[in-house]
Amino acid sequence: MALDTQAIVDQLKDASILELNDLVKAIEEEFNVTAAAPVAAAGAAAGADAEAKDSFTVELTDVGQEKVKVIKEVRAITGLGLKDAKGLVDAAPSSIKEDVATDDANKIKEQLEAVGATVTLK
Repeated sequence: MALDTQAIVDQLKDASILELNDLVKAIEEEFNVTAAAPVAAAGAAAGADAEAKDSFTVELTDVGQEKVKVIKEVRAITGLGLKDAKGLVDAAPSSIKEDVATDDANKIKEQLEAVGATVTLK
């Protein structure tokens, strides 16, 4: 039994997102597999991208338990007022600083992680 690959690709092009989602779920159930990428491989790819970049966007992804301390750090880092810094923290995930040099981005990340926040460099 030979598959008509082009016919399958054509059908997939015409399918809606919901239909594609149902297809993925059916394949996962039928063959006992998962469509998720392995976490270790995704982390390694992100690390390789980080090495090639020379400027980053510092993104606050999670505030953690010490919200007040995170707000204070965001104020110190950005120079924003209390209301604006609180709004930025409340809106997490949100960008704290954009186009920051590698060393500065790592320093900001360390500052925020020291008070319990989770930070991503993009």
